[in-house]
Amino acid sequence: MTTILVVGGTGGIGHLVVAEALREGYTTRALVRNRAKASRLLPDDAHVVVADVTRPETLPPAVEGVNAVILTLGSERAEEAERVDYGGVRNVLAALGGRRVRVVLMTAVGLTGRAGSFGQLLDWKRRSERLVRASGQPYTIVRPGWFDYNDAGQHRLVALQGDPRHTGTPADGAVARRQIAQVLVHAVGSDEAVNKTLELISETGPATIDFDEFFAPLERDPQGSLDGVRDARNMPLDQEPAAVRHDLAAVAGR
Repeated sequence: MTTILVVGGTGGIGHLVVAEALREGYTTRALVRNRAKASRLLPDDAHVVVADVTRPETLPPAVEGVNAVILTLGSERAEEAERVDYGGVRNVLAALGGRRVRVVLMTAVGLTGRAGSFGQLLDWKRRSERLVRASGQPYTIVRPGWFDYNDAGQHRLVALQGDPRHTGTPADGAVARRQIAQVLVHAVGSDEAVNKTLELISETGPATIDFDEFFAPLERDPQGSLDGVRDARNMPLDQEPAAVRHDLAAVAGR
């Protein structure tokens, strides 16, 4: 039986991921900081583990025995993104100790733009993606569009690659939270999703049902690349902070 750890289990996407994973029959563990909040938001059959991704010493019990990790970390300020979105991914990967698990990471559409008011925040999300790719774990990286800005008839999921949309507005694409959760959970069990990075939006049409078919046409990320397939090569490694380069070397060496 596959056991999934949902990191950010009480977040706006995370609690939906927990519910979706349970519906799909997975043993589901939710990593939360607040047990009382978890009791209000999560189904009774979810296993709750209290930990903090910014405190590495709390993480080993959370990851023990899991086969997959879905990371739904999300911050609204650059300083939080460095500590939580990036640091949390780094700390969870370290807690795994090199044990092979399936990793699914949610980031954001437009994160390769490197401009505008979200630039620094999205740079840290992009760095978290690079950690996952460097880790050698089998992974899927999902960059959703704007949450719940989709129109009533927009149910058909569309996967893009290369992250070409950088307006920083819902014009970059929108998708329902519930459908984001579906894609994150179905990525765990789909061989067609392995080592792929995609932007996720929705368009007018019926809801997507066959997720292997959804993932299959996508290109895999180049082996050994820090960036997603077709991504702009506009974040040179030699210009990255020394601490980030150190983290990438450490995760690749495990």
